[in-house]
Amino acid sequence: MQVPIMDLKLQYQNLKAELDKAVLNVMGSGYFIGGPEVKKLEKEVARFSGVKHGISVNSGTDALYLTLKAMGIKEGDEVIVPAFTFFATAETVSLCGAKPVFCDIRQDTFNLDPNLIEGLVSEKTKAIIPVHLYGQPADMDQILSIAKRKGLRVLEDNAQAIGAEYKEQKTGSLGDAGALSFYPTKNLGGAGDGGMVLTNDIELAEKIKLLRDHGSSKKYVHSEIGVCSRLDELQAAVLRVKLKYLSAWNEKRRKNAKVYSSMLKGVIIPFAEDHVKHVYHQYTIKHPDRNKLLEFLKEKGIITGVHYPSPLHLQQVYLKTEGTVSLPVAEKVSNEVLCLPIYPEMTEDQLNYVILNINNFG
Repeated sequence: MQVPIMDLKLQYQNLKAELDKAVLNVMGSGYFIGGPEVKKLEKEVARFSGVKHGISVNSGTDALYLTLKAMGIKEGDEVIVPAFTFFATAETVSLCGAKPVFCDIRQDTFNLDPNLIEGLVSEKTKAIIPVHLYGQPADMDQILSIAKRKGLRVLEDNAQAIGAEYKEQKTGSLGDAGALSFYPTKNLGGAGDGGMVLTNDIELAEKIKLLRDHGSSKKYVHSEIGVCSRLDELQAAVLRVKLKYLSAWNEKRRKNAKVYSSMLKGVIIPFAEDHVKHVYHQYTIKHPDRNKLLEFLKEKGIITGVHYPSPLHLQQVYLKTEGTVSLPVAEKVSNEVLCLPIYPEMTEDQLNYVILNINNFG
């Protein structure tokens, strides 16, 4: 049996009639940038996420970068980020000219360890970026409490967690802003790159709108140096179709995760706090012989993923610019994590096949 890590072809086939109609409607409309589909998507995602404003951009990376710029993050500033996440979380800080300050993570949730944050705060610190990694909400009460005491902004990296909840509140709505990614493999994925900023702060929203369109709020009038980062109508149309199914898809992921957690043996299964709603963008196990398990499963036709094999503080660019620091949990976790197939279209037979082979390993 073959079990891919996800099946975007099958997702398309299941929604083919709706997606084809949506795309053809855009092609026939003559609107390709900043049209009605984009405006409707912004309102719908904002409403889904429990915020007042959704500002679409062309990637999750730009959602982070433009929000940091709008917050005034600049050269000489410091921003605290987890050491274990995708590169863009730190990269966007560096693109602003600021310094990413790497914080170690919790061993169980893989998220930023809030007990370590205050020790990293300096007079240069301006913001914290908690990442809701793999769809698991970070410890927002503690993070927000620290930020309030220290006068710091909080930008939630919600790229992997749209629909997740922390104490019955959607992630991305808890801090000053949240950044979404619509990369095709995300829980809500487009047919290419895309992203969105979520916020209740009207001033921040207006500044991001300005920056995403060459620093212009009126044609040929530029009050800021901005970029070109606009979500196109085709992506918005695709995402609006898929958004209707997102809650059901997330529940299917949670159902698959529950089966995995109840039946897997010989591995460390994901942990979720009682007060959170994990949406399992990834179902991430730990195993001391991770690479051997990966190859064993590959031989059985089961494709898995390693997200991420190297923590950020050990990436070449930051070793050159920031020097060596020791973050033992992130370093250990990066050698043990393995992400299993958990996509909504996965069949019961495929799920049981993965479980059978993991349980037979070693």
